[in-house]
Amino acid sequence: MYAEERQQEILREARAAGRVDVVTLAEQFGVTTETIRRDLTVLERAGVLRRVHGGAIPVERLGFEPAVATRDEVMTAEKERIAKAALAELPQDGAIVIDAGTTTGRLVQALPPDRELTVIVNSPPLATVLATRPNLTVFLLGGRVRGRTLATVEDWALQQLSQLHVDVAFMATNGCSVTRGLTTPDPSEAAIKRAMVASAQRSVLLADHTKFSSNYLARFATLSDIDVIVSDAGLDLELAADLAAAGPEVVRA
Repeated sequence: MYAEERQQEILREARAAGRVDVVTLAEQFGVTTETIRRDLTVLERAGVLRRVHGGAIPVERLGFEPAVATRDEVMTAEKERIAKAALAELPQDGAIVIDAGTTTGRLVQALPPDRELTVIVNSPPLATVLATRPNLTVFLLGGRVRGRTLATVEDWALQQLSQLHVDVAFMATNGCSVTRGLTTPDPSEAAIKRAMVASAQRSVLLADHTKFSSNYLARFATLSDIDVIVSDAGLDLELAADLAAAGPEVVRA
């Protein structure tokens, strides 16, 4: 097993159990405790685990939301595949809204150069990337910019979204489960996401497989609100079937 594979398994176990123990992990993977401590350091630097005495706990247990730059360095290959698969959901023309996020950011970079679209975003960095594309008409939703996610939120953005109708909403999430639906730590960001889904004829969720082991404070959609989930091949097949039974088509890229 490569170090990255072991680290992803450690993260999965931490999210499932609420914490992991260094000695137990070393025995489980047949490596030294020093190797596990290095793995935990890598995961802590990535912003997904917090080291505690004898082990680590997932950051969501602390009510902590990693910054966008930190999240952008995690699961990069999976996010690239998800973005490319999500291109199949683009309309030939018309309007789309793209939620702030690191996987949706990969979608922005992958948009085909010959497609003429109106694109609405709530992320100044994504708007900057899109604005250089001559085939796109780009609108940036106004509002307060959250420093942690670089997303615009609150009344200005909500008022603008209430007046819009788009063909497809490409959504990001912090967590997703069959019982709780789509969740995020910040209520103001949840309100924007909820309005995006409401503004769209179809909603497509872009989420790597690690997102399906966590629930957060604020729910912004149920699975029945989502038409398509695009994830990666790491998404458990049984879980994918449970998700699909709740409504959306599930694509494993």
